[in-house]
Amino acid sequence: MEALTGLSIVIIIAIVLLLILFFYFIPIGLFITAYFSGVKLKIFRDLVGMRLRKVPPVLIVRNMITATKAGLTVDQAKLEAHYLAGGNVTKVINALVSADKANIGLTFERATAIDLAGRDVLEAVKMSVVPKVIETPMVAAVAKDGIQLKAIARVTVRANIDRLVGGAGEATILARVGEGIVSTIGSSNSHKEVLENPDKISKSVLAKGLDSGTAFEILSIDIADVDIGQNIGAILQTDQAEADLKVARAKAEERRAAAVALEQEMIAEVARQRAKVIEAEAEVPRAIAEAFRAGRLGVLDYYNLKNIQADTEMRSSIAQPEEKKNKPNG
Repeated sequence: MEALTGLSIVIIIAIVLLLILFFYFIPIGLFITAYFSGVKLKIFRDLVGMRLRKVPPVLIVRNMITATKAGLTVDQAKLEAHYLAGGNVTKVINALVSADKANIGLTFERATAIDLAGRDVLEAVKMSVVPKVIETPMVAAVAKDGIQLKAIARVTVRANIDRLVGGAGEATILARVGEGIVSTIGSSNSHKEVLENPDKISKSVLAKGLDSGTAFEILSIDIADVDIGQNIGAILQTDQAEADLKVARAKAEERRAAAVALEQEMIAEVARQRAKVIEAEAEVPRAIAEAFRAGRLGVLDYYNLKNIQADTEMRSSIAQPEEKKNKPNG
């Protein structure tokens, strides 16, 4: 009896497992839902085949039902291929439905290409219907009169479905708009012109066709705020004046150093010449002594020479100023 009870339990467990496997590979409920939703599928070729191809039938069938109810015809094999390629099947179907309701010409191939390129195809379709506003960071530029202006712009863009694959993104739009703002302000003769007509910036930037090669179409560029910054021209002139002053000081110091060096050279030259004079004067007593010995100079001549020297020293002493006379020697 106990053996029959154990066998019954095993049989029940086996039947339950077989039923689970049967309904896993043959989703009868999903087939019924698809049939009454207008999606024609075959149980073994389509639903069981999806299980064997490692494709979730619920995902494919649910999206086929969504497309069918929206009046679109999609191919099951293409949906499976897009899923196996790593795409987002649900976003592609929702994007196709939204594009169809908005009368946007979006094909299944284009939608899958956009999705596989890494872009949000559903978001792109929404941006085609409802434009997006992008605010630029604060852009600083200097007018010709040297006054700095800081501007913030709001760029209204719409997704360009045809250029989503391979087109540049929002960062390129912001960079180009910032460049256009700098160029427009920089070409203005006065900052007052920009403050009086801020639309001058938006018109000039918009006329440059900045959306070329991007995934967006620029609808408008509006200047949200313009503020006055620093007087860059005055700052540059001040810095230049300080630099010129430093250069002039350096040149003056160079000339002063050269003059000091020349003065020292002249003092050394005077000392050298004075040494020569002293050396020459030292030869005079020798010459006198030699003259005495040779008989060319007498005693009377010698005293006359001494009187002349004393007279010369007296005249030199009288000619000196008082300050020099009273100055102590040494």
